[in-house]
Parts: sequence; C-alpha cells; structure tokens
Amino acid sequence: MASPRRKRSGADPAAPVLHLTRFLPYRLSVLSNTVSHTVAKLYEKRFGITIPEWRVIAVLGGGETLSAGEIAQRTAMDKVQVSRAISRMLDSGLILRESGATDRRKAQLTLTPKALAIYTEIVPLALAYERELTSALTEEEMGQLDGLLAKLQARADALATRPTPPPAAAPSPQAPDAD
Repeated sequence: MASPRRKRSGADPAAPVLHLTRFLPYRLSVLSNTVSHTVAKLYEKRFGITIPEWRVIAVLGGGETLSAGEIAQRTAMDKVQVSRAISRMLDSGLILRESGATDRRKAQLTLTPKALAIYTEIVPLALAYERELTSALTEEEMGQLDGLLAKLQARADALATRPTPPPAAAPSPQAPDAD
C-alpha cells in the first residue's frame, strides 16, 4: 500500500518546490563536507590539527609568505576562521608571524619546520584519498568534472560580485470580484 502524499501546509500549491536532495548548492555542500571530514580524520588524530589549520598549512606549504587576508582569500575561509586558526598555530609553533616589509600592520605568515614536516606527511595521504575518491570516474569524466567545476566556480564568482538583486516583489492581492 502506497503511503499517502503529504500536503504542503500553508504553501501556495502553485509555488515552486525546492527538492533539497536535487538542489545543486546543497549537493555540493554535502559532498564537500563529507570529503573534508573524511580527510580531516587523517590529520586530526595523527597531527592534532583542525580543518582550518590544515588549509593554512596547505596554502603556505609551497613556501610562500602570506598575510591572513591572503590566506582567507585563497582558502575561501572567512577571516574569523583564519584568525582563530592562526592564533592556535602560533601557540602550537606551527607558523611564524613577521611584520610586513612595506606595511608593518600587515603581518606575513610562514610555516615553521614543524608545520613543514606535517605538510610533507599529509600531502601523500591527501593525494591518495583524492585518487581513491576519483577512482569512481573515468579519465574522461575527470576531465569533464574539472571543466564543469571551473565553469561553476567562475559563474559563482561572478554572481558573488554583482550587486544584490532587489527582493522578489510579493504578489499583489487580488481585487474582489465586482457583483
């Protein structure tokens, strides 16, 4: 016996319905969270670092010296997350902070040898996980996925920088029928 279909209480039957499990932003978020938390298990237990701390290590791991703002921009984390991660990393001896050469207010951050050792150990683990995850795809599908993600990122960036559109106008009340 089929279960009865639930009615949408108080909703306009003509209004569009959001099917969350088919909504692309939701699906991307769930996938991202699943992957991030799975990879985080690799380094949280073994190295005692959090996801934001790993992102800071990953972005500085190439030997660059960056400001907190540049790290936030490259990792797509908000400034508060970056600031908290940096504070913890300074306390645990994972990064060094130096005043900027041209702007003393803009501190430059680099990894310590301790953090570089963590980076060197985590990178092969992260790449192995990526290979395992993407083994579900053919080489052609990987190329397509890469292209599609680049297109979606470019479009999301464009939408993020445009002025906020005005809220949708509420439907005007219907005038009562004249008798």
